[in-house]
Amino acid sequence: MTKDLKLALLVSDSMKAQAGSEAIRAAYDWVPTEEADVLVVLGGDGYLLHVLHQMLDSNRLKPCYGLNLGTVGFLMNRMSGSRGIADRIGRAREVDVAPLQMDAVTQDGEHHRFYAINEVSLLRETRQSAKLEVAINGKVRMQELSGDGILVSTPAGSTAYNLSANGPILPLGSKLLALTPISPFRPRRWKGAILPESAKVSFRVREAAKRPVAAVADQKEVRDVAEVNISVARNHRLTLLFDPGKTLEERIFAEQFQV
Repeated sequence: MTKDLKLALLVSDSMKAQAGSEAIRAAYDWVPTEEADVLVVLGGDGYLLHVLHQMLDSNRLKPCYGLNLGTVGFLMNRMSGSRGIADRIGRAREVDVAPLQMDAVTQDGEHHRFYAINEVSLLRETRQSAKLEVAINGKVRMQELSGDGILVSTPAGSTAYNLSANGPILPLGSKLLALTPISPFRPRRWKGAILPESAKVSFRVREAAKRPVAAVADQKEVRDVAEVNISVARNHRLTLLFDPGKTLEERIFAEQFQV
């Protein structure tokens, strides 16, 4: 089956990725992206996220098999020679990742929609703390959260910014979201919440003119927001491929036992 697999090669423009791609370019009969069954992505986590976002924007979703020629490579597979790439992909395990959909309305009334694979975060733009109203499924659960901001994370992104903000690690496939405050001032003891994937999360910025807030969906930023609505984009599920025993699920599980 792997013999007839059509693969496209996408390479980060970093010097490390470009240098490491020379051997693999000659090891397989690559096809254009639009003809491929699977996209092979060389680079780091950031470049893979870039490729995934391009697919989301075009609504042309294909499985991605990442090879790490970056730094951390949490979403990638180990680069181990240039031969047998089709066999590795044929044995790889599929992992579905459901991105978040962010609908943001600015103070000027402009509407913006972006997708996030890791998290959507709301961040204060000035030295003034952000003041946010938090609602879940249309019901206000917190009249005012004061601090640097707040984020909503997917399980795939729960070990990234969310973990740095002391949020919980979510097992892949748990169908949960992490709602995590960023340096909260009031209520001081609130640590956030774990929500079902079906939850619709809404934020309204209080005193928006005095305390401007930016909304960021992975790397896409919208400044001076007035309201932000977040939900899981179930119709835009992405597929990542991992070598046996090296799945994203295993890596997320292992992160919970780091000391």
